[in-house]
Amino acid sequence: MSSYLDSYGVVEERRNKIIVRAVLAFLGVMLLSFAAYFLFRNYKEERKLSQFRQLLEKKDFNGAYAHWGCTPEKPCKDYSLERFLEDWGPKSSHTDWATMKQVRKVSCADGYGQGWRFGEDTMHLWVVREDNALSYDPWPNWRQTWIAAIFNDCRGLKRMLPEFKRL
Repeated sequence: MSSYLDSYGVVEERRNKIIVRAVLAFLGVMLLSFAAYFLFRNYKEERKLSQFRQLLEKKDFNGAYAHWGCTPEKPCKDYSLERFLEDWGPKSSHTDWATMKQVRKVSCADGYGQGWRFGEDTMHLWVVREDNALSYDPWPNWRQTWIAAIFNDCRGLKRMLPEFKRL
C-alpha cells in the first residue's frame, strides 16, 4: 500500500528533466550549427580554387582560363591567354603541384584568398564572394588575426597594394 507522500514531487521532477533535456538539445543544435557554419562558409570559394587547380594539373589551360571569366574567343582586357600561360602554363614555375604548399587562407565578407607556394615563388589567389570570380589577391602581403577570421572581418587591417611602399 502506498502512502500519500510517495508520489510527492514526481511531476515536478519529470518536468525539470524535460526542461533540462530541451535546453541541452537546443545548445547542442546551436553548437553543431556554428561548427557547420565555420566549416562550410568558404565551401564555394574553396571549391572554385580546387577546380582551378585540378584543371591546371590536367593541363586544361583553356578550362582554367575560363575560371577567370575569360575565354580564348573573348579574352579578358588586362589578362590575355598568353599572359595566363606565362603564369600557369607548362613553361611557368607554377607546374610542380606535388611540392605546392598552401601558405595562407584569408576569409572576408567580400572574398576568400589562398596563397600557394611553389618553391620560392608564392601566388596569392582571391575569389570574390559576390560573383565567384577568380583573380589574383590585390593585397597579398597582409595577415588576418584569428578573431577577424572568425567574424569574416577585413576592415581595419592594413591592406596595401604591393606597389605601394611606406616611407
